[in-house]
Amino acid sequence: MTRATTTTTRATVRAYHRARFRGDIPAAARTLAEPFRFQSPLLSSDSAHDHLSGLDAFLDIVTGVDLISELYGETEATLVYDVHTSIPAIGTQRTAEYFHLTQGRIDTIRLIFDATPRHAVMQAATPS
Repeated sequence: MTRATTTTTRATVRAYHRARFRGDIPAAARTLAEPFRFQSPLLSSDSAHDHLSGLDAFLDIVTGVDLISELYGETEATLVYDVHTSIPAIGTQRTAEYFHLTQGRIDTIRLIFDATPRHAVMQAATPS
């Protein structure tokens, strides 16, 4: 593992994380590669545009983020953090986010969290 590559991975992932939670879609998009793949317990997408298009709605419920852990390698990284939300049924969502990078840009994100509280909220919001 080279220190320069790990430093690039760290800078890219941190830039994405900061931009995402600030709602800075252009800055977040600059860190993503094409092709790009996103997967989470609730949705997936095959393009950076599709992935970032729902960011505003997500940030509408976020009241804060506490980073717990960061792990970096040459072409991958993992962040663990708590997302605090304004929805009592969700509350704080413990999240792990795995990143894979190619040529210094993020080509894959796998978001891992317990989606059970969100299913109840989504079901309540769906008209019968």
